[in-house]
Amino acid sequence: MEKNLLMENNKCFCDTGLLFENCCGLYLNGSQKASSALSLMRSRYSAYATHNADYLMETTYVSERKYYSKPEILKWAVSNKWQKLEILSFTENTVEFKAYFLDSNNKPQTHYEFSTFKFENGAWYYLDGKFE
Repeated sequence: MEKNLLMENNKCFCDTGLLFENCCGLYLNGSQKASSALSLMRSRYSAYATHNADYLMETTYVSERKYYSKPEILKWAVSNKWQKLEILSFTENTVEFKAYFLDSNNKPQTHYEFSTFKFENGAWYYLDGKFE
């Protein structure tokens, strides 16, 4: 995992306004588990921003991991500059969001997703997403 982007004493990538070390940093460093689908979604966005492919794989539901590749996740995370996360709506196990980023050509992009999460054995996992 590439750790050069950890943001101690800086605002969290997920736009809560909290410091990274008091927000998503707690989940990414393993100190705490996400307490809701929303907090897991926020932490997964921060994992993309900090190039933490291990966390993204670990928080993907076990049966879905075969559809993802850690090298491909890392490649996508590193090739983009993550700008902002916008939460559009959420329920107990879904989160609708837009992630704003600059692609490898420095062109603004928006990733829209309606994600579903599953709570199992005391932890939240990313299950799947519908994209536009």
